[in-house]
Amino acid sequence: MQRPRKAVMGVQLVLSLLTASVMQKLSPHCSFARWLLCNGSLYRYKHPSEEELCALAGKQKPKAKRDRRMNGVTEDKPLSVPKDIDLHLETAPITTVDALVLRYFLEYQWFVDFAVYSTLVYLFTEGYYCLVEPRKEANIGILWCLLTVFFSIKIFFMVMRHYFRSEEGGERSVCLTFAFFFLLLAMGVLVIREDYLEFGLDSGLASVTDNLEVFLKQQAWEWTIPVAKLTFKLGLVALCSFIGACLTFPGLRLAQTHLDALKMAADRPMTQILLHTSFLAPVVVVVMWIKPISRDLLLHAPMGKQTVQLMSDAAYNSTRLWTIVALCLLRLAMARHHLQAYLRLAERWVEQMKREAGRITALEIQRRVTRIYCYVTVVSLQYLGPIILTLHCTLLLKTLGDYSWGLVPEPQPIPPATDAALALPAAPSAEEGGGDDVQATVAQITAALGSILTPLFYRSLFAFLTWWVAACQVLTSLFGLYFHQYLAAS
Repeated sequence: MQRPRKAVMGVQLVLSLLTASVMQKLSPHCSFARWLLCNGSLYRYKHPSEEELCALAGKQKPKAKRDRRMNGVTEDKPLSVPKDIDLHLETAPITTVDALVLRYFLEYQWFVDFAVYSTLVYLFTEGYYCLVEPRKEANIGILWCLLTVFFSIKIFFMVMRHYFRSEEGGERSVCLTFAFFFLLLAMGVLVIREDYLEFGLDSGLASVTDNLEVFLKQQAWEWTIPVAKLTFKLGLVALCSFIGACLTFPGLRLAQTHLDALKMAADRPMTQILLHTSFLAPVVVVVMWIKPISRDLLLHAPMGKQTVQLMSDAAYNSTRLWTIVALCLLRLAMARHHLQAYLRLAERWVEQMKREAGRITALEIQRRVTRIYCYVTVVSLQYLGPIILTLHCTLLLKTLGDYSWGLVPEPQPIPPATDAALALPAAPSAEEGGGDDVQATVAQITAALGSILTPLFYRSLFAFLTWWVAACQVLTSLFGLYFHQYLAAS
């Protein structure tokens, strides 16, 4: 008797293909990244023309003023004006036509739009799993989130490579210095006991190595893994150093735009409160994994001689996930304030130039004003990149770690694997079709990986990555505050 055939493509795969098609077709016409930058709420500063500078300087533009070189070649002498001229820059809203010529604009638009569509696919899969048994289909939203994390790190590397190619070399030295600093910091963090930082890396890695040894013994492979933990931690330290180096300039830039945004919102106290909350969001994320503060101090209240737990561990895990998502949305809502504060650097530079003595060429004024605007897409990537990375690491932590949003009961912890638990599905019989062979092979691979890489391991890994991204932002932004308030001003 022939068995009924299963559907070739599930609902999630159809949705993924549809989302990819919609993203490709709709991106030129409707883009969240382009709307964020070019909807008219952000305005740029236009550089003055030479005629305007001459009029402000009180003279006419020279027509035939030339310098004669020793070899007989003549060239126009560059126009120069006093620095203390009464210069006021004109503003204009950023349009799509203006943004298309910016460096890295296409990369910015594709990355932000992909992150948006990835989040939508994940939300659909979460709703889909509320109606369908989760174990019947693989969660394809995980793949989209993993790709978003990979593209986030790739974008960070692209921007850092831009700094390394700088002719001045100062940015390169700063990145290397912070990379070495974060390397030492990551080594120190990994040796802290789980009583203080509750990532669970040791227990998660121990479950992987134990399950892998059991699996290899089932395959008649006598092989132990004595250096697996050390190799994994060394690789994790290298990744932490790289992420810290990539987040150095985003943190420094965030500190500068935060200070400028506060000055712009001097007459709006509510906006200032939101800006402060947004700036301190990574501090909240860091504290939520420090066990003596988060669980022992905040979740327990003294009542007489006894201590009462305010919420269960499962409720706290859900609250932590929701808090990170809310803080990411708050930072996204404050994006335009920070971007406009960055664009206002052109006006600040002109005001500073007016307080200086001497003369400056018109070309230098035009170049400095234009350069600030041309760099706005890089600043946008530096601001949005950490938000996107943190959000999707949190989504992966929830799904792969078998956490719950609190809307349904959290799954019970999976017991330690045994030989029976690691047994693979039986191979199909010879009379079964070729399509069943492929499905059986995929089922075997999925079962093997699922038995080795347990939710306990994913919980520890993505909890640590989420915490580390927040810690890097805290350190770099605080150093940026100190630099811009004391060192740069001196």
